[in-house]
Order: sequence, then C-alpha cells, then structure tokens
Amino acid sequence: MAEVDGPPENDICSICRDAFNLPCQANCSHWFCGNCILRVWHYGSPLEPCKCPVCRRQITLLVPGEASLQRRHEPQASEILQRVERYNRMCAGGTTSFLQNLQDLPFFLRRLLRELMDPHRTLPLVLRARMALSAIYVLSPIDIIPEVTYGTPE
Repeated sequence: MAEVDGPPENDICSICRDAFNLPCQANCSHWFCGNCILRVWHYGSPLEPCKCPVCRRQITLLVPGEASLQRRHEPQASEILQRVERYNRMCAGGTTSFLQNLQDLPFFLRRLLRELMDPHRTLPLVLRARMALSAIYVLSPIDIIPEVTYGTPE
C-alpha cells in the first residue's frame, strides 16, 4: 500500500525518469525529486518561481513527502530540504492572483484533510482552529450568536 503522504506507487520523477529521491509535491499536485525540481529552478531565474515541467503552472510551494522528512538527519537530504525551505520562503511570499489561489485550493484542502486525519497532529490542530475561530468571533463586528439566545445578565 502506498503512503498517504507520498507519490503514487510505481511512479517516477518526470524530470530524471528515475525512482523518487526525496520526493516533494508542488502546489499543482505533481511530484518531483527535491534535487531535480531545485535544478529546474536554478536553470531558469533563481529570483522567481519555476514552472511545473508537467503542467507549466507556477510552483509557489514545494511540500516534502513523509519519506523525505524521515531522512532529514542525513547530511545530503538535510541540505536539499533546507534548499526547498529557502525556495518556499522566496517564492511563496509573492502576491498570487485570485485564479492561482482557486487552482491551489484543492491541493491545500487535501493537505488539510491529511493533517486532520493524522492521529498524531489532530488535537493540536483542533485546538489551534478553536483558538482562531474564537479570536475571529471576538474581533468580529457582527454578532453571530445574539445575546438573547443565551440570556442576558440581570
């Protein structure tokens, strides 16, 4: 059975045409070796995001797969993961169009669903979500729950 957070089983990197080495998923949902996609980026302009070699969409986020994160302690893997983080800092900070955000929405929803289903991360995520929703409600000028429903102090 394939990992939940990894490339499809029996798939290969579309750049090097070999088995994935430190797989990373782009915001367009395509998988690449971390080093391969970074080489594509450096081949073009290192000051702007590269385009996906498969669909030509701009890659604004690279998410390392679970297998990549497990190899974080290896020196070569650690260096590549640091370069992926640097790519994300440089390329994700720019402004994105509404259309780009809509195209990225399915990717982020799948990632959120995986995070919610992960038994090791669910509780902290739920607590953070509750805190965020509470803060939004307190700061919101709109009273969603009228005081009449829970009574007024006398």
